[in-house]
Amino acid sequence: MQRIEARSAREVADAVGSALAEGRRIAVEGAGTKAGVGCPFEHDLVVCTAGLVGVTGYEPSELVLTARAGTPLAEVEALLAARGQMLAFEPMDYGPLFGEPPGRATLGGTIAANVSGPRRIKVGAARDHFLGFEGVSGRGEAFKAGGKVVKNVTGYDLSKLIAGSWGTLAVLTEVTVKVTPRPPEAVTLLVAGAPDAVAARAMGAALSAPSEVTAAAHLPAGVAARAP
Repeated sequence: MQRIEARSAREVADAVGSALAEGRRIAVEGAGTKAGVGCPFEHDLVVCTAGLVGVTGYEPSELVLTARAGTPLAEVEALLAARGQMLAFEPMDYGPLFGEPPGRATLGGTIAANVSGPRRIKVGAARDHFLGFEGVSGRGEAFKAGGKVVKNVTGYDLSKLIAGSWGTLAVLTEVTVKVTPRPPEAVTLLVAGAPDAVAARAMGAALSAPSEVTAAAHLPAGVAARAP
C-alpha cells in the first residue's frame, strides 16, 4: 500500500493525476481520526493531507477564517478562543472513540465528514458554516469554489456538496469557514433519575423556551450509570 504525505496542493494534484493515469484507487486521509467510521473500501493509494498546515487568513471583524486542510482543529479553536470567537457547530473529536489521542483531528477532515456537535440542532452542521475551498478533482485538476466572505452568492454552492462527501468528490487543500462570537457564559444543567418520557417532555419544553438552549440529551439509566 503506497502512502503519499502531501505538503502542498501541487503534490496532491500530482498524486491524484498519477493514480488516475495508472488506474489506481485512492483513499484520502487527514490525521486518520475518523478512519473507523463506516465501511472500509479497497484502495491502492492513500493521499494524506496532514502536511498541509497553517492558517492562511483570519479576519476576526469579518468572522471568517481560512486554513489549509491539514491544520489541526485544536489549533484553529485555540486561535479563535483567543479572540473570543468559536466554530459555532462545535465539531466533536472522533479520535478518542477509536483509541486515538485527542486533538489530532484536522479542519479539512472535519469539513469533509461534515462533523458537528450537540449545537447542530440550533446552529446547523459544519456545511452550514463552510464558505469556500480549494481542492483537487478526481482528474487531478486544482480548482476552487465558494468564497472568503460570508455574503457569497456567486455560482453553484459546491461547498454544500463537498461537505460530508468524505473525500469522494475532491481532495480539500484549503477551506474557509464562518466563525461566530463565543458566548460570555455557558451553563450545563444535569437532571438525574428522570424516566424516559419525562426527560423527553422536559427537553422539548426547554428547546421551545425563549432561552438560548443549544443542545439537549437524555441518557438511559444503564448508559448514565457508565458515564464518568
